[in-house]
Parts: sequence; structure tokens; C-alpha cells
Amino acid sequence: MAINFIPHGTKIDFMGMRKWAFSLTILMVAISIATFLFKGLNYGIDFKGGLVMEVRSPGAPFDLGQLRSELHGIVSGEIAFQEFGSAQDILIRIERQPGGDEAQIQALDKVKAALGSAVEYRKVETVGPKVSQDLLHNGLLAIFWSLLAIMVYIWFRFEWQYGLCGVISLLHDCFSILGFYAIFNYEFNETSIIAILTTATYSINDTVVVYDRIRENLRKYKKMPFKDIINLSLNDTLSRTILTSSTVLMSLLALYFFGGPVIASFSLPIFIGITVGTFSSIFISAPLLLYFKIRPQAQDAIEKA
Repeated sequence: MAINFIPHGTKIDFMGMRKWAFSLTILMVAISIATFLFKGLNYGIDFKGGLVMEVRSPGAPFDLGQLRSELHGIVSGEIAFQEFGSAQDILIRIERQPGGDEAQIQALDKVKAALGSAVEYRKVETVGPKVSQDLLHNGLLAIFWSLLAIMVYIWFRFEWQYGLCGVISLLHDCFSILGFYAIFNYEFNETSIIAILTTATYSINDTVVVYDRIRENLRKYKKMPFKDIINLSLNDTLSRTILTSSTVLMSLLALYFFGGPVIASFSLPIFIGITVGTFSSIFISAPLLLYFKIRPQAQDAIEKA
């Protein structure tokens, strides 16, 4: 027997709550931007530069706890470990040491001495500040072009008003995630860019589902006020939105608690992103359309084209 967690035919007045939702959104974005500007992000090794070493143990797998305590005593700053392939292969990333190139060479010699001569070094690289800045610049460009492409896609599929509201909603999601990184001093690294893009992709998928239902209801109920059309469409898609988001969030929680520290650092920002993305799909992207004159005739013209 099927179980309905969300009853059919809900009549929640989402539009009646829009002013509270908009106020909360503005507050969240303002706090995020202020924290980002005045406190900044805790950039990881990917963006600050440092040493990257790919090593293999010839015998037993590395004891990462012991290795971490040994290396923390001889180099300064953040040290990250990542297993890949087998437990004998690890990637070591060490934050750029204070000083010039000489300081990086000395740190590398100390780490090699601590690991011992039996260890096989498959790759040793020094990532400079310029490379890291280029990486950050390219990551931000990727986010910008993605948002622009999403806006153009929605513009052609619906109308320009939908594209604009969709991108405003996505900007809320992106700033909220950046705020999470800044407020909680969570490390912002290369995977953070992936987390933001993943969130944007998920959020816009939810938004397009709601927009599709709005367009369908606009054709079906030509004399119904647009405010009621949006409310009806949000209630029509509520079950799908909540169940899909809940399933994804449960998977992310499992990854966070059981996937290890590397997976946890990636899954938590996406968890936050999908939560705010679900909020924006319901309370921002669709209600914002009320402030534009969406015409049912235009929808018909788009369909006939």
C-alpha cells in the first residue's frame, strides 16, 4: 500500500508568506555578503598554494593519524591527506610555507625525511600563489557563465521574466553557500566550486518543474488571478519537491556521517545548498513572477512556436 507523506490537494498559501520569505532571503544574503567582505573565506591549499605529493607505501598502509601528528610538528599550516586507489596510496597536500621558494624546498626535505626513504614518490609538485589565483579566477568564471547559460536557457524555454527570476533565485543559493563557508570558517577549496555548481544545477531543476506547472495552469485557467495560479502550481508540485529533496538530503547525510572526512567536507556544503535551493524554489523563484506581467497569451504563442 502506497504511503502519502505529503497529502494530495494541499492548499498552502505560499504567496501569503512571500513577504516574510523575501525578508528572510534579503537578511540571509546581506549577512552572507557582509561576512564574505569583512571576514573573507578560509581558502584551502587549492587556492593558497603549497606542496602536493602523491606517495605509495611499499608495505603496510599508511597510518594517517600518526602521519598527521608527525608532519604537523615539522611544517606549519594545514595538511590534508586523501587516499586513492588503495590504502597504500595517499595524496598529501601541505599549505604553502611562510617564506619564499627556499622555505618550500626545506619543508619538502623535512617531509621526505619524516616519511622515510622506502616510500615511493609518484608525484611532487609545488603549487604557487599565481596558479592558485588562476584556479580561483577560473572557478568564479565557471559559476558566472553557468548562471548566464541557465538564464538564457530559461529565457528561450519560457520568457525573459522566468529567466531573470530563476537567476535571482540561484544567486540567493550561491550567496547562501558562500555565507556558510565564511560564517563557519569552513575551508573553501576546489570542491567548493563543484558544490556550488551542483547546488545550482539541482535548484534550477526544481525551479523549472514549478515553472512548467505555472505555464500549464496559465493555459488551463485563463481567468484565474496570477497570484492564485502560482499558489496552485506550488501546491501541485509540493509533493514532488519535498520528496525529491528529502531523498537527496538523506543520501547526503549518510555520506556525511559514514563517508569519511574527505566526503564529509564535500557533502555538507551540498546539503546546505540543496536545503536553501528547495527554499528558493518554493518561496523565491515562483513568487517573484508576481511582480512581472506574465501573459497567458504569450505562453500560448511560445507553445505554438
